Formats: sequence, structure tokens, C-alpha cells
Amino acid sequence: MSYLLLEVFRNRLSSIAEEMGLVLQRTAFSPNIKERKDLSCAVFDRKGKLVAQAEHIPVHLGSMSMSVRKAIDTIPMEEGDMVILNDPYRGGTHLPDITLVAPVFYRGELRFYVANRAHHADIGGMSSGSMPLSNSLFQEGLIIPPVKLVEKGEIKKDILSIITANVRTPEERIGDLSSQIMANRVGIERAVSLLDTYGEETERLCEELLAYSEKLMRKAIERIPDGSYEFEDYLEDDGYGTKDIAIRVRLKVQGGEVSVDFSESDPQTQGPMNAVKAITLSATYYAFRCLLPEDAPTNDGCFAPIEVITKRGTILDANFPAAVAGGNVETSQRIVDVVLGALAKALPEYVPAASQGTMNNVAIGGVDPRTGKSFTYYETIGGGMGAWYGGNGESAVHSHMTNTMNTPVEAMEHSFPFIVREYSVRRNSGGDGLRRGGDGIVREIEFLSEVEVTVLSERRRTPPYGLFGGQPGMVGKNTVIKGGKRESMSGKFSIRLKKGDGLRIETPGGGGYA
Repeated sequence: MSYLLLEVFRNRLSSIAEEMGLVLQRTAFSPNIKERKDLSCAVFDRKGKLVAQAEHIPVHLGSMSMSVRKAIDTIPMEEGDMVILNDPYRGGTHLPDITLVAPVFYRGELRFYVANRAHHADIGGMSSGSMPLSNSLFQEGLIIPPVKLVEKGEIKKDILSIITANVRTPEERIGDLSSQIMANRVGIERAVSLLDTYGEETERLCEELLAYSEKLMRKAIERIPDGSYEFEDYLEDDGYGTKDIAIRVRLKVQGGEVSVDFSESDPQTQGPMNAVKAITLSATYYAFRCLLPEDAPTNDGCFAPIEVITKRGTILDANFPAAVAGGNVETSQRIVDVVLGALAKALPEYVPAASQGTMNNVAIGGVDPRTGKSFTYYETIGGGMGAWYGGNGESAVHSHMTNTMNTPVEAMEHSFPFIVREYSVRRNSGGDGLRRGGDGIVREIEFLSEVEVTVLSERRRTPPYGLFGGQPGMVGKNTVIKGGKRESMSGKFSIRLKKGDGLRIETPGGGGYA
């Protein structure tokens, strides 16, 4: 097999996912998708194996294969069909992340699947933005099992009406779902064009691409000295009184393979910090993907040498119907922290100190006085990256399991009844060391209407760790402004605020190195 041919094919395949992402982003209604790019697109072979992905959201892409396979196993799909689902216990992540899967037929034969996942700013549930301080999945929003949203090219209005009847912002949901449908249609067109070019060689080239990625990952693992490496870190709390929730990992490296054992992690909790296994797989795969060259193709071949072991009923493999809204966004970050912490013992010159270790989730909802309509707003806020042997950590960026953009001040103030009072770098919040951790962010918002605010955040008590003598990053801080007075809040809270009140989020810095 010519590597030149394989590289050309690989880029043709990846460009399908990239173009799908552009279509979804540019046609979406919600700022969360349009501005923050909280979306992911990928291409799968006829068996549901990931063969190409765009550089979108790591926590989506590592887990999307499970959703696609569940859709394939549950719903027979014909040409023109698309299956929708968001159930975390069927390969999803948390309920706001809606996945849409479509088959690609070529000359009457199934050849590929294309899929995309987008975070919707509301999917119902007990609080605006569908990121609640919940104690059950049923409180978090509408649960969508695998079901056809599009059949023979036509949107099923009965399914769509069930969705829109359960959300606070139905028009926005229709717009974003329509964008997801169009993204898949573009993916199908481009996949057919690819098949026109490569014909019967297409399937063999996909298999070669998977084998090539597996070879690269095995070589990367071979560079890790054989042995056992352990690490543990903690989630601060679950919002219901359970504190210092341990996530423990033991890596066993032998040759070109590794087992990643999380079975000694703490039991699942009452609050929403539980992760389903799809999240644990996704975060683990991401950490090891970071060991590969930047231009290495990412597909299911990368993950073949990695065995992930969990124990049912724990914080990293929760049982239905445990609450999981924060597992996708917060627990996933801590999984990365513990896997990288273990790898740092084996590869000290390659692995960075802890980054901010949280997504600083903010969900806000209310009625916009300018229009009289309900609105829901969701964002994650960046922070400091960890330093490493070769340099300082980056400041004011998203890291690890989130790869979104920021929401620009102009977009926020145009779309929502907000005034952004401050948006700045949180100077000197990174950990000291020979290499310094990156600094966090300050975001302060004043509300122009009564709102409901929910914040899910971590690293408010336990700082991001430094490595080899480097100092930890500064912990984050949440503050509400009520009647002109400032009140410090915990890492997880839900509150109603009045017109003129505000919210201030100061995100953690990254850990220092040496």
C-alpha cells in the first residue's frame, strides 16, 4: 500500500467530517453551536467503526462510536433515514448532546455512516439550560432513545413535536436540529463522491487506515517503559454533600498494549457528577491520543491497543438512572488528569502538569424583555493549561475534553439580555515553576432580566496539580452579585437572580512544572 495514496484518501475522508462541521456551525441558530462550535462530526464504516473525524470536541468524538453502534443495532436504516438519540446509557454523554446518524448507500449498498453531535442549549428538565443540580437522569431533560427523526428524506413531525413540546426554546431547537440534518446530507453527498473516485477500493483503504493508526498507537505505547503506574485525584463534591470523590487509575504497560484500570474509583453519587462508560472511554482515549503526532489520523484503530476497565456502579460507570449532567463535562476532565498523572511517572518530559480541570459550566435562562420570548444560554469557560518540560502553559484557553471557542461579548449581548462587565485574563493564577502554568479567565455578567442560573464547576477547593516541584494553579472562584453585594458561592449551585444582579466566574490556572 502506497502511503501517499493512503494519505490522500485519509485527507479526503477527513474533509467530509470537516465540511459537515462547517455546515452545522454556519447554519445553526444557537450561539452555543454557531459561536462556540460545541459540535462534532465524524464518518464511520458500515460496521460502525470510526474512520475519520473533524478536530471538534474530544468528549464527543471518543464516545460517538457507541451511539452510532447503538443506533445501528436498534433501528434498521434505509436510504434517506436518520436516527436521533441522546440517551447517555445508550452511548450518549449527557442529554443536551444530541446525536444524529445517517447511512450512506452507494448503488443500493450500505457503505458508510455519517454522524454529528451538537450540544443543545436546552433539552428540558428541571432547570434552564438542562445542566441541573440533579439526582436522577429524569430531572435532566427529555431522554431520546434511538428513533428515526428523518424517514426516506422526510422529517417525522410527530417525533419533532415531542421534542419541541419538552423544551423551553422550541424554535431554536428546530433550527439546530435542521442544521444537524443538513450537515449529514452534505456528509452523504461527499461520501458518495469519495466512492465515485475509489470504488471498490474504498473499503480496503478504510481498513488500511485503521491498521495504520493502530500501528502508530502501538509504537507510542512501546515508548512507555513496561510496568505499572498509579495515580489518583478527586472531584470536590457532587452538589449533594458527598465530597472528595476519588478517581483512581492503574496503568499496566506491556509492549505495545496498555490496560487502564479504574475499578478502584469511588461509588456513583447522588448528584450529577456520574460518568457513563462512554465518557470514561472517551477521556482515556483522548489522553493516549495526545501521545501521537499531531497529524496522525484519529480513528478506532488508535484505540485497539488500549483496554479500559471499569466497575459498574462507580463514578466512572454509573448505573441507570444516575444523574450524569456533570459527568460529561467535569468528571471527564478529572479522568484526563489522573491518566496523565500516571503517564507523567513514565514519560516526565512529555506529559504536562494539570490544566484547569473543569469546564466552568454556566447555564442561564429566563424571558428576554426585548422579545417576550424564553431564552436559554449555555457556555463553558476556558482557563489555564498545565506547564510541561518544553514550555509554559497556555493562558485563557479551553483544554483537554472541551475544544470549543469562547462566546464573543458582542454575540452574548446581541442574543441575550446581558451586559458583560468584564472578560479578561486572570493574571498570575497559573502555578509557579521553572515552567509556569497558564492563567485563567475572568467573566462577569450583569443581567437585564430575572434569570435562573446554574453553575457546575470544579477546582474550587482542590487546585490543579503541578509536576516535579512545580506549584499548583490557583483554584477558581464563583461569585454572585445581589443588590450590589458580592457573595462567594460553592462550585455547584443554582440560584434565581433579579434584573441588575450579576455573576462572576474566575477560572483556575494550570499547574507549574519543575
